[in-house]
Amino acid sequence: MDGWWKKNPYYVEFMVHEATALFVAAYAITLLFGLIRLGQGPEAWNGWLEAMQSPLSIIFHLALLAGFVYHTFTWFKLFPLTTPPIVINGKKLEPCAIVGGGWAAAIGAAVVSFVIVWGIAA
Repeated sequence: MDGWWKKNPYYVEFMVHEATALFVAAYAITLLFGLIRLGQGPEAWNGWLEAMQSPLSIIFHLALLAGFVYHTFTWFKLFPLTTPPIVINGKKLEPCAIVGGGWAAAIGAAVVSFVIVWGIAA
């Protein structure tokens, strides 16, 4: 059974999608360490912030971002296959509308988050 999923492109994409969940977990752990450092006081927090600005950390975060984008892309691509049919005015919603709605919600949430963070930081 070794590599059975490699024979079907759908399964390959699914397995890569599942593997990118590790990127999500790595970022959650990174943020958790930040919260722990925040709770330990200003010196610990500033040390964590300094570590997050190192070139290695920036490369790490860019890799995480790439994993997140792929994970999000494949997640929204699966939406029409995993949700019950959405009917509006007697017509079934097209898969591209469901995927587009997911992307619009994700981008909207990201923009709102950036505005809030930038507003607090300013």
